[in-house]
Amino acid sequence: MAESMKLVLRIALVGSLLASAGCSYLFGDEGLFPDTSDDYKNARELDPIRLPEGKEEARLEEIYPIPPVQDDTLLAGEFEVPRPTPLVAGAGEDVVRIQSLGDESWALIAVAPGQLWPQVRSFLTSAGIPVGRVDAQAGLIETGWLDLEGQTMASRFRFRIEQGVQRGSSELHVLQMRQAGDVSGWPGRSDDTAQEQEMLRAVAQFIANSADSAPVSMLADRAMSAEGKLTMEDGANGTSVLRVGLPFTRAWASVGKALEESRFEITDRDRSEGVYYVRFLGEAAEEDGGWFSWMFSDEDENPMIGRSFLVSVVAAGDKAVTVGMAPVAGEATLEKRDQQALLTLLKGNIN
Repeated sequence: MAESMKLVLRIALVGSLLASAGCSYLFGDEGLFPDTSDDYKNARELDPIRLPEGKEEARLEEIYPIPPVQDDTLLAGEFEVPRPTPLVAGAGEDVVRIQSLGDESWALIAVAPGQLWPQVRSFLTSAGIPVGRVDAQAGLIETGWLDLEGQTMASRFRFRIEQGVQRGSSELHVLQMRQAGDVSGWPGRSDDTAQEQEMLRAVAQFIANSADSAPVSMLADRAMSAEGKLTMEDGANGTSVLRVGLPFTRAWASVGKALEESRFEITDRDRSEGVYYVRFLGEAAEEDGGWFSWMFSDEDENPMIGRSFLVSVVAAGDKAVTVGMAPVAGEATLEKRDQQALLTLLKGNIN
């Protein structure tokens, strides 16, 4: 019995030592999952693998080989690397906004089309609205016929999702149609604008409430590019212009609103000529470190402040315009670098 008691005590002592030593006794000082991130530094360089004769070596080549440089000619002159376009537009932080122009209304939503698509589908499911037809490539969702309260005639709706003007944004358009006459196609405008507006507000509110947890549809995202409808292009005589993928009427209104949000004062405008007369006020005093701050030192004042410009909006087809900026008559010339900086500031607020 005494020997058995001594054995139990020895086992207990060994167990307590193991427990006090922790995992280091069994797995070393680094524990069960040692850090191997620096092991490559101690790795030895080995000879290339040699295959027996008759075996194909192509499968062991580099997957992404670096091609040889064919031309090492250096261009003459000095060049300046352009500043990257801001990733976040300055057009506001609202996730969903209802926009209107004339009789047309749509929802401007600060998510990519691939994220908006499943949100609209989820809205229809939650509301118990049947879906009649879906075309992800065209960004279209059509409902079945609905008997709405207080209405003597059934209606159906078509939701159209488009890439927004800014990167990572979308537009949602709603079209309503009554079950009367020829129903084989869709009308150019809603038969009942009030129903269209009510449906647009309902789905916009649903999207605003569920934006944080929205999934992404890869199919819709591939079909509707997330690059936006704004590009900087070379214009005439070494200038730069913005190309905006909007018809003239909407582009004219969007540029006017963007000018005011970009700290330009509109002193006059001529819609028939497509020209805004503006004066640059500069960034607000509280906006320390704003977009232009990178161009000038702390001792310098932005030389563009107080200068007057002509902002031209020129149709480039049915669904696009070009926006240019030039000094008014009598003003000093505008360097291309400054012109691009002003246009980029404007670009961030066009929607």
